[in-house]
Amino acid sequence: MKKQNAQNALTPTGATGALAGKKHPLWSEMKKNRSLFLMLLPALLLVLLFKYIPLGGIVLAFKDYRYDLGIVGSPWVGLQNFKFFFLSGTGLRVTVNTIVYNAANLITSQLLSLVLAVVLNEIWGRRFKKIIQSVSFLPYFVSWILVGAFVYNIFNVDNGVLNHFLVALGHDPINLYAMPSAWFFIIMIFNSWKWVGYNSVVYIAAITGIDSECYEAADIDGANVWQKIWRITLPSIKPTVITIVLLNVGRILRGDFQMFYQIVGRNGQLYDATDVIDTFVFRSLASGGDIGMTMAATLYQSVLCFIIIVGVNALVKKIDSDYALF
Repeated sequence: MKKQNAQNALTPTGATGALAGKKHPLWSEMKKNRSLFLMLLPALLLVLLFKYIPLGGIVLAFKDYRYDLGIVGSPWVGLQNFKFFFLSGTGLRVTVNTIVYNAANLITSQLLSLVLAVVLNEIWGRRFKKIIQSVSFLPYFVSWILVGAFVYNIFNVDNGVLNHFLVALGHDPINLYAMPSAWFFIIMIFNSWKWVGYNSVVYIAAITGIDSECYEAADIDGANVWQKIWRITLPSIKPTVITIVLLNVGRILRGDFQMFYQIVGRNGQLYDATDVIDTFVFRSLASGGDIGMTMAATLYQSVLCFIIIVGVNALVKKIDSDYALF
């Protein structure tokens, strides 16, 4: 009898009954940490509301949208919106501008952030280090609206600080708002000024995690500051640098709309040199209201961003798989 009961306990029916009494791990976790999941719920709802539900509007890129017919009733036009976007000459121009500006901003801001983090790591005075870090971090909290006001008051041809200084030295005033080529450097400088302190925080954290015994061993061997930076600090934070660069490369076609719009403003003379996909889409919607063409530009931007990040990640994975994102 005991042997028969033991066999019945090992039968599939007995196993199914035992499993039926167990709850799914996800539900058990949610019940155990219900307060944490409730705190997460608003963020999930915001992502669902503003990121996933609007994906249905992608169909507008392939339609001639009419307000009286709505999204469903508007007629299909295939790839006509994409064709108009590129054949007008706008598509290639804003794509090149977006890539050039974002690549330049990525290189300058990340390089300066890395240099700042290394310099702060080598400074011995704690109070001086905190002052430098606070001063460099402060521009991050300044809105682009204020930055745009600063730029206008500096470079304004009539009352700008720069032209007042030039006139005081006996030179003629310069109208930089009629010189599109100069704004590549102006935008790059102000972008680096605003983001260098914020971006350096990640590098500072990575440098702080380096084992201090490595530096102590280097001191015993007689290594100087530059040798310790080149042989210990930079190789140790290499994975962090690559990860940050990969994440930023994925956004290389998404220009900082606030930066371009507030610094350049509505100056039509600068559009050819400073217009990016984001500002072009905004102005197209605000002025012409061509929703189909602007949706085509946005979809093109998103798909190209996806292709770039996957391609760069595949290249990094081929060189060294340990540094790839996925």
